[in-house]
Amino acid sequence: MIDLVVFPSSYFNKNKVDESLITEYNSAISTGLFDTVIFCYDKLIDENRLILSRNFDKKRKAIYRGWMMHPTKYKFFYDLLLIKNIELVTTPEEYELMHIFPNIYSHFGNDTARMKLFPLHKQIKVDDLSKEFDKYMIKDYVKSVKGTDFPKFFDRNTTQDELDSWMNVFYKYRGNLLTGGICVKEFLPLKFYGERTNEYRVFYINQKIATISKNSAQPNYVPEVPKKLVEKYNNIDSIYYTVDFAELENGTWKVIEAGDGSVSGLSEFQDVEQYYRALYHCFNL
Repeated sequence: MIDLVVFPSSYFNKNKVDESLITEYNSAISTGLFDTVIFCYDKLIDENRLILSRNFDKKRKAIYRGWMMHPTKYKFFYDLLLIKNIELVTTPEEYELMHIFPNIYSHFGNDTARMKLFPLHKQIKVDDLSKEFDKYMIKDYVKSVKGTDFPKFFDRNTTQDELDSWMNVFYKYRGNLLTGGICVKEFLPLKFYGERTNEYRVFYINQKIATISKNSAQPNYVPEVPKKLVEKYNNIDSIYYTVDFAELENGTWKVIEAGDGSVSGLSEFQDVEQYYRALYHCFNL
Protein backbone atom coordinates (compact mmCIF):
# COMPACT_ATOMS: atom_id res chain seq x y z
CA MET A 1 0.00 0.00 0.00
CA ILE A 2 1.32 3.44 -1.00
CA ASP A 3 -0.48 5.92 1.22
CA LEU A 4 2.20 8.23 2.66
CA VAL A 5 3.30 11.56 1.16
CA VAL A 6 6.60 13.19 2.14
CA PHE A 7 6.57 17.01 2.01
CA PRO A 8 9.33 19.59 2.63
CA SER A 9 9.00 21.92 5.58
CA SER A 10 8.64 25.65 5.78
CA TYR A 11 11.91 27.54 6.08
CA PHE A 12 10.49 29.23 9.17
CA ASN A 13 9.07 26.18 10.94
CA LYS A 14 10.41 22.67 10.39
CA ASN A 15 7.15 21.14 11.68
CA LYS A 16 4.95 22.91 9.11
CA VAL A 17 4.76 22.26 5.40
CA ASP A 18 6.34 24.70 2.96
CA GLU A 19 3.89 27.53 2.32
CA SER A 20 3.92 26.94 -1.45
CA LEU A 21 2.75 23.35 -0.95
CA ILE A 22 0.09 23.86 1.70
CA THR A 23 -2.77 23.36 -0.79
CA GLU A 24 -1.31 20.02 -1.85
CA TYR A 25 -0.70 19.03 1.76
CA ASN A 26 -4.26 19.84 2.82
CA SER A 27 -5.72 18.18 -0.27
CA ALA A 28 -3.78 14.97 0.32
CA ILE A 29 -5.18 14.82 3.84
CA SER A 30 -8.73 15.80 2.86
CA THR A 31 -9.03 12.83 0.49
CA GLY A 32 -8.82 10.55 3.52
CA LEU A 33 -6.47 8.35 1.49
CA PHE A 34 -3.05 9.61 2.57
CA ASP A 35 -0.94 9.98 5.64
CA THR A 36 1.76 12.70 5.61
CA VAL A 37 5.19 13.43 7.01
CA ILE A 38 7.30 16.60 6.79
CA PHE A 39 11.08 16.79 6.57
CA CYS A 40 13.34 19.79 7.08
CA TYR A 41 14.38 20.61 3.52
CA ASP A 42 17.02 23.20 4.41
CA LYS A 43 18.77 20.90 6.87
CA LEU A 44 18.88 18.19 4.20
CA ILE A 45 20.25 20.46 1.47
CA ASP A 46 22.64 22.53 3.56
CA GLU A 47 23.73 20.12 6.29
CA ASN A 48 22.98 16.62 4.93
CA ARG A 49 20.70 15.96 7.90
CA LEU A 50 17.28 14.31 7.76
CA ILE A 51 14.87 15.65 10.36
CA LEU A 52 11.32 14.25 10.19
CA SER A 53 8.17 15.54 11.86
CA ARG A 54 7.41 11.98 13.00
CA ASN A 55 8.95 8.53 13.03
CA PHE A 56 7.68 5.14 11.85
CA ASP A 57 8.17 1.77 13.53
CA LYS A 58 7.23 -0.19 10.42
CA LYS A 59 8.29 0.28 6.81
CA ARG A 60 6.07 2.56 4.71
CA LYS A 61 6.07 3.13 0.96
CA ALA A 62 5.78 6.82 0.15
CA ILE A 63 5.53 9.46 -2.53
CA TYR A 64 7.71 12.57 -2.44
CA ARG A 65 6.07 15.87 -3.40
CA GLY A 66 8.44 18.78 -3.20
CA TRP A 67 11.35 20.71 -4.61
CA MET A 68 13.94 19.59 -7.11
CA MET A 69 17.20 18.09 -5.91
CA HIS A 70 20.39 17.23 -7.72
CA PRO A 71 20.29 13.47 -8.47
CA THR A 72 23.12 12.79 -6.02
CA LYS A 73 21.22 14.63 -3.28
CA TYR A 74 18.03 12.73 -4.13
CA LYS A 75 19.87 9.41 -3.73
CA PHE A 76 21.20 10.60 -0.38
CA PHE A 77 17.66 11.60 0.63
CA TYR A 78 16.26 8.26 -0.57
CA ASP A 79 18.84 6.28 1.40
CA LEU A 80 18.32 8.30 4.59
CA LEU A 81 14.58 7.74 4.38
CA LEU A 82 15.12 4.00 4.07
CA ILE A 83 16.94 4.08 7.39
CA LYS A 84 13.83 5.80 8.81
CA ASN A 85 11.51 3.04 7.45
CA ILE A 86 10.28 5.12 4.49
CA GLU A 87 10.77 3.82 0.95
CA LEU A 88 10.05 6.30 -1.83
CA VAL A 89 8.27 4.86 -4.87
CA THR A 90 10.66 6.66 -7.22
CA THR A 91 14.10 5.09 -7.14
CA PRO A 92 17.22 7.25 -7.54
CA GLU A 93 17.71 5.73 -11.00
CA GLU A 94 14.18 6.67 -12.08
CA TYR A 95 14.57 10.16 -10.64
CA GLU A 96 17.80 10.78 -12.56
CA LEU A 97 16.34 9.37 -15.78
CA MET A 98 13.45 11.83 -15.83
CA HIS A 99 15.05 14.79 -14.06
CA ILE A 100 17.91 15.08 -16.58
CA PHE A 101 16.21 15.72 -19.92
CA PRO A 102 19.14 14.56 -22.10
CA ASN A 103 18.77 11.12 -20.47
CA ILE A 104 15.30 10.74 -21.96
CA TYR A 105 15.64 12.95 -25.04
CA SER A 106 16.14 10.14 -27.57
CA HIS A 107 12.94 8.44 -26.37
CA PHE A 108 10.84 11.23 -27.93
CA GLY A 109 12.50 11.20 -31.36
CA ASN A 110 10.91 13.61 -33.82
CA ASP A 111 8.16 14.48 -31.34
CA THR A 112 10.47 16.96 -29.60
CA ALA A 113 12.79 19.82 -30.54
CA ARG A 114 16.25 19.09 -31.88
CA MET A 115 19.00 19.56 -29.30
CA LYS A 116 22.79 19.82 -28.98
CA LEU A 117 24.74 19.34 -25.75
CA PHE A 118 27.82 21.21 -24.56
CA PRO A 119 30.09 21.00 -21.50
CA LEU A 120 29.75 23.68 -18.84
CA HIS A 121 31.83 26.85 -19.25
CA LYS A 122 33.10 25.88 -22.68
CA GLN A 123 32.56 28.48 -25.41
CA ILE A 124 29.63 27.63 -27.66
CA LYS A 125 30.35 28.67 -31.24
CA VAL A 126 27.54 30.66 -32.84
CA ASP A 127 28.71 29.66 -36.32
CA ASP A 128 28.11 26.01 -35.47
CA LEU A 129 24.68 26.76 -34.04
CA SER A 130 23.69 28.81 -37.10
CA LYS A 131 24.31 25.77 -39.27
CA GLU A 132 21.91 23.74 -37.13
CA PHE A 133 19.16 26.15 -35.98
CA ASP A 134 17.28 29.19 -37.25
CA LYS A 135 16.42 30.03 -33.64
CA TYR A 136 17.52 28.32 -30.45
CA MET A 137 17.08 28.53 -26.69
CA ILE A 138 19.52 27.72 -23.90
CA LYS A 139 19.09 25.85 -20.62
CA ASP A 140 21.14 23.46 -18.51
CA TYR A 141 20.28 19.77 -18.32
CA VAL A 142 17.32 20.56 -16.03
CA LYS A 143 16.14 24.17 -16.18
CA SER A 144 16.17 27.40 -18.14
CA VAL A 145 16.25 30.85 -16.54
CA LYS A 146 12.73 31.73 -17.65
CA GLY A 147 11.32 34.79 -15.90
CA THR A 148 14.57 36.76 -16.06
CA ASP A 149 16.00 39.18 -18.62
CA PHE A 150 17.85 36.30 -20.30
CA PRO A 151 16.68 36.11 -23.95
CA LYS A 152 13.90 33.65 -24.77
CA PHE A 153 15.82 32.70 -27.91
CA PHE A 154 18.85 33.51 -30.05
CA ASP A 155 19.06 33.41 -33.86
CA ARG A 156 21.49 33.65 -36.75
CA ASN A 157 21.96 37.37 -36.11
CA THR A 158 23.42 36.68 -32.65
CA THR A 159 27.14 37.46 -32.54
CA GLN A 160 29.76 35.45 -30.69
CA ASP A 161 30.38 38.30 -28.25
CA GLU A 162 26.66 38.59 -27.52
CA LEU A 163 26.28 34.89 -26.83
CA ASP A 164 29.42 34.78 -24.67
CA SER A 165 28.13 37.72 -22.63
CA TRP A 166 24.70 36.18 -22.15
CA MET A 167 26.20 32.82 -21.14
CA ASN A 168 27.99 34.58 -18.28
CA VAL A 169 24.56 35.89 -17.21
CA PHE A 170 23.09 32.39 -17.51
CA TYR A 171 25.74 30.89 -15.23
CA LYS A 172 25.16 33.66 -12.72
CA TYR A 173 21.40 33.06 -12.63
CA ARG A 174 21.65 29.27 -12.29
CA GLY A 175 24.39 29.50 -9.66
CA ASN A 176 24.68 26.37 -7.52
CA LEU A 177 21.54 24.95 -9.17
CA LEU A 178 23.48 24.43 -12.39
CA THR A 179 23.12 20.77 -13.41
CA GLY A 180 24.91 18.63 -15.97
CA GLY A 181 25.87 20.67 -19.00
CA ILE A 182 24.32 23.08 -21.48
CA CYS A 183 21.40 22.18 -23.76
CA VAL A 184 20.91 24.22 -26.90
CA LYS A 185 17.43 23.42 -28.15
CA GLU A 186 15.65 24.32 -31.34
CA PHE A 187 13.22 27.16 -30.59
CA LEU A 188 9.71 25.99 -31.42
CA PRO A 189 7.10 28.46 -32.75
CA LEU A 190 4.24 27.86 -30.32
CA LYS A 191 0.63 28.65 -31.16
CA PHE A 192 -0.83 31.59 -29.23
CA TYR A 193 -4.44 32.20 -28.28
CA GLY A 194 -4.39 35.82 -27.24
CA GLU A 195 -1.43 35.99 -24.87
CA ARG A 196 -1.52 32.28 -23.98
CA THR A 197 0.17 29.28 -25.53
CA ASN A 198 -1.59 25.92 -25.62
CA GLU A 199 0.36 23.61 -23.33
CA TYR A 200 -0.64 20.51 -21.37
CA ARG A 201 1.07 18.63 -18.57
CA VAL A 202 0.41 14.90 -18.30
CA PHE A 203 1.21 12.94 -15.15
CA TYR A 204 1.99 9.28 -15.84
CA ILE A 205 1.77 7.09 -12.74
CA ASN A 206 2.51 3.38 -12.65
CA GLN A 207 2.26 3.20 -16.46
CA LYS A 208 -1.14 4.89 -16.39
CA ILE A 209 -2.25 8.30 -17.66
CA ALA A 210 -3.25 9.82 -14.33
CA THR A 211 -4.09 13.45 -15.16
CA ILE A 212 -4.05 15.74 -18.20
CA SER A 213 -4.21 19.43 -17.35
CA LYS A 214 -3.87 22.75 -19.12
CA ASN A 215 -0.47 24.11 -18.21
CA SER A 216 -0.49 27.67 -19.55
CA ALA A 217 -3.83 29.02 -18.30
CA GLN A 218 -5.10 28.89 -21.87
CA PRO A 219 -8.79 29.45 -22.67
CA ASN A 220 -11.29 26.60 -22.76
CA TYR A 221 -11.94 26.69 -26.51
CA VAL A 222 -8.43 25.66 -27.58
CA PRO A 223 -7.65 22.21 -29.05
CA GLU A 224 -6.74 19.43 -26.66
CA VAL A 225 -3.48 17.52 -26.89
CA PRO A 226 -4.02 14.52 -29.21
CA LYS A 227 -4.92 11.35 -27.34
CA LYS A 228 -2.63 9.16 -29.46
CA LEU A 229 0.36 11.37 -28.67
CA VAL A 230 -0.35 11.23 -24.95
CA GLU A 231 -0.79 7.45 -25.02
CA LYS A 232 2.46 7.05 -26.95
CA TYR A 233 4.50 7.95 -23.86
CA ASN A 234 2.91 5.93 -21.06
CA ASN A 235 5.66 3.31 -21.25
CA ILE A 236 8.78 5.17 -20.08
CA ASP A 237 10.85 3.23 -17.57
CA SER A 238 9.79 5.22 -14.52
CA ILE A 239 6.90 4.80 -12.09
CA TYR A 240 6.05 8.52 -11.74
CA TYR A 241 6.83 11.20 -14.33
CA THR A 242 5.46 14.06 -16.40
CA VAL A 243 5.55 15.02 -20.07
CA ASP A 244 4.63 18.50 -21.30
CA PHE A 245 3.07 18.95 -24.74
CA ALA A 246 2.51 22.14 -26.74
CA GLU A 247 0.69 23.08 -29.92
CA LEU A 248 2.77 24.72 -32.65
CA GLU A 249 1.71 27.52 -35.00
CA ASN A 250 1.05 24.99 -37.77
CA GLY A 251 -1.31 22.96 -35.56
CA THR A 252 1.06 20.08 -34.89
CA TRP A 253 2.15 19.08 -31.38
CA LYS A 254 5.54 18.56 -29.76
CA VAL A 255 6.93 17.35 -26.46
CA ILE A 256 8.54 20.42 -24.91
CA GLU A 257 9.67 18.99 -21.57
CA ALA A 258 9.65 15.94 -19.33
CA GLY A 259 10.35 15.53 -15.64
CA ASP A 260 10.21 13.39 -12.55
CA GLY A 261 6.71 13.35 -11.08
CA SER A 262 7.88 13.92 -7.52
CA VAL A 263 9.19 17.40 -8.31
CA SER A 264 6.84 18.41 -11.16
CA GLY A 265 4.38 21.11 -10.14
CA LEU A 266 0.66 20.95 -10.67
CA SER A 267 -0.96 23.23 -13.22
CA GLU A 268 -2.31 26.59 -12.09
CA PHE A 269 -6.00 25.66 -12.13
CA GLN A 270 -5.67 21.91 -11.61
CA ASP A 271 -8.09 20.24 -9.21
CA VAL A 272 -5.62 19.34 -6.47
CA GLU A 273 -7.82 16.94 -4.52
CA GLN A 274 -8.72 15.12 -7.73
CA TYR A 275 -5.00 14.83 -8.46
CA TYR A 276 -4.34 13.14 -5.12
CA ARG A 277 -7.22 10.73 -5.67
CA ALA A 278 -5.70 9.84 -9.05
CA LEU A 279 -2.31 9.45 -7.39
CA TYR A 280 -3.71 6.98 -4.88
CA HIS A 281 -5.71 4.92 -7.35
CA CYS A 282 -2.96 4.70 -9.97
CA PHE A 283 -0.47 3.45 -7.40
CA ASN A 284 -2.78 1.12 -5.49
CA LEU A 285 -5.44 -0.22 -7.86
